[in-house]
Amino acid sequence: MSLPHRPPASSTRLDRLPVGSFHKRLLVLVGAGLFFDAFDIYLANSVLGALVQTGWSSIGQNATFLSATAFGMLLGSVLAGVLGDRYGRKFTYQFNLALFGLASLACAAAPSITWLIGARFLTGVGLGAELVIGYGLLSEFVPPSHRGRWAALLSCMAQFGLFAATLTSWVVIPTLGWRAMFVIAGIGGLVVFVMRKNIPESPRWLEEQGRTAEAEAIVRAIEAEAGASPAVAPTPAGPASPAVAGPVRPFERRFRRPLALGALTQIVQSAAIYGFVAWVPTFLLQQGIPINQSLGQSVLMSFGGPVGALLAFLLSDRIGRKAAIIGGSVLAAIVGPLFALAGSQALATGLGFVMFSLVYFLVSVIQAGYLPELFPTQVRMRLTSLAVTAGRLTSIATPFLVVFLVQAGGMLAVVTVVALLLLLQAAAMAVIGVETNRRSLEEIASDAAAAPDTAAMARPTS
Repeated sequence: MSLPHRPPASSTRLDRLPVGSFHKRLLVLVGAGLFFDAFDIYLANSVLGALVQTGWSSIGQNATFLSATAFGMLLGSVLAGVLGDRYGRKFTYQFNLALFGLASLACAAAPSITWLIGARFLTGVGLGAELVIGYGLLSEFVPPSHRGRWAALLSCMAQFGLFAATLTSWVVIPTLGWRAMFVIAGIGGLVVFVMRKNIPESPRWLEEQGRTAEAEAIVRAIEAEAGASPAVAPTPAGPASPAVAGPVRPFERRFRRPLALGALTQIVQSAAIYGFVAWVPTFLLQQGIPINQSLGQSVLMSFGGPVGALLAFLLSDRIGRKAAIIGGSVLAAIVGPLFALAGSQALATGLGFVMFSLVYFLVSVIQAGYLPELFPTQVRMRLTSLAVTAGRLTSIATPFLVVFLVQAGGMLAVVTVVALLLLLQAAAMAVIGVETNRRSLEEIASDAAAAPDTAAMARPTS
């Protein structure tokens, strides 16, 4: 008697599906959460100025506000990894969205700067978690042929939060006051929370938990919406994707190399953003450019963010992650010092725009796409969060290092250090990076984790 047909694993079936309405809906809902996440982060730039101007806070209290946000995001990144792998992607994603939505409303109602700082710390926890979970969740649903470009689209949606926060602050704060900014962010986050209640749990995660019936029901629903089935879905080119067998724990020796690479990319990313991007207005002022002109030039350069994400969308799946990261890192390492040496405002603005584009091109390729791809499903969120935590710690320390470098060697010293880190990233990718383009997440994780053991096995024995 023949055995009944058993459908392929969820991962195989999800990877075979064509991109359709389900994936587009998921992109919009996850992207909306990341948009308001970025909006909430960047509204501080305008709100803090209003707080000082009205006498509601001091410069020192504003610094405490920023530190509370940074440490909250650091804690949120760690918690997202633990909760995401233990209780699921959907639970953690909705929990952190509700947290930063409600905490933002608490910021709007704060009776004093002390209460505002406390509420902002809680907001930071939710903001930090959103970045870890959002990119990882999308990567577990989108097929390999589209994963890179869709991650770049998600990053682009997040980066528009900076522009939206700046524009909204310009319109809202003079008329409605700074509290209205937190109301907008909080209500926006809670609206997305309600809209996302029907996002399914990751079938990959459910299967790892032994909840195969739930995974099967979700995959069948996605297949039905796409008009496909396990029997007729097109099979992707290339060998079958092996899964990482056995129980998986985050601190196993086989994950040291991909975790070290992931942490390095996040350290370099934070150094580039908080050592260059955040200091551009100050650098321009040091070159004798008036404040109104320097801010205008900074706005022009900031459009490099969406441009960089668009380039990632066009190139990530076409040339592969390794080539994109190596090429982008080398080009940024060249352009940064040229910006510092620019002899005219027009040249500085043009080079600054190119540098912004390259930095956010790398953010889109690495943080949105490459980083979640490196690790297996069972520990994806925890290892991703550890790498992101390394970047968060760097972002806390970088401003102090920038001050030291500016005093020692000026702007050129700062961008030179950033350039050296970018070259280190390019070299690390060339030597130990694995290519993830158009490959199953299970196959990538197997290769990335096996790399150190393979090297050990290649050594001759006595």
